[in-house]
Amino acid sequence: MTTLFTADQPPATSIFPDGRPMTGDDYLALGVTSPRVELLDGSLLVTPNPTNTHQRIARRLANRLEENADAAHLQIDEAVNVRLTPDRFFIPDVAAYSADVGEVVFVEAEAVALICEILSPSNPTTDKVLKMHLYAEAGIPWYLVVDPTSPALYLYELSGASYKEHSAAQAGEILHLSAPVAAHLDVEALFPGGAGHRD
Repeated sequence: MTTLFTADQPPATSIFPDGRPMTGDDYLALGVTSPRVELLDGSLLVTPNPTNTHQRIARRLANRLEENADAAHLQIDEAVNVRLTPDRFFIPDVAAYSADVGEVVFVEAEAVALICEILSPSNPTTDKVLKMHLYAEAGIPWYLVVDPTSPALYLYELSGASYKEHSAAQAGEILHLSAPVAAHLDVEALFPGGAGHRD
């Protein structure tokens, strides 16, 4: 049975009366939805739209990564559909992927160089455990986690079948990326009210 998962509630609602799992084609047929809707092995994961603070962090991060994206032949987008497998679609906060992709409804995992997730206070385990495991399984080379509560940035590099921490930066520090795109991420500047930010 296909079920609906929300960030703050246990599995509850049946989506299809015939009890069949949702496929990738079913997911794509949903079109544009108000909340963030992702697909994991036949079940929907539904997250309310992020707060304005969350959105500003994502925009500032995307802006910093985009500064040298052309040189790396990468495209930077917020909230783009990424297909990990035929029945797994996630929508990361920010993604860096091959500029050769062109205009598409979703980006295949093999084209993605880096994925970023901003931790939600209501459900950080999804990004720190579940998604980290599934992104690694899909072969995404780099995973950047933003923790707004610290604040801090954690950059992970794929090593074999799992991620290993590559580098980290706390408030007052800068995270230096040389791959997949050159960037210097001032932790405080990414957050609303942070010193020296520029949108």
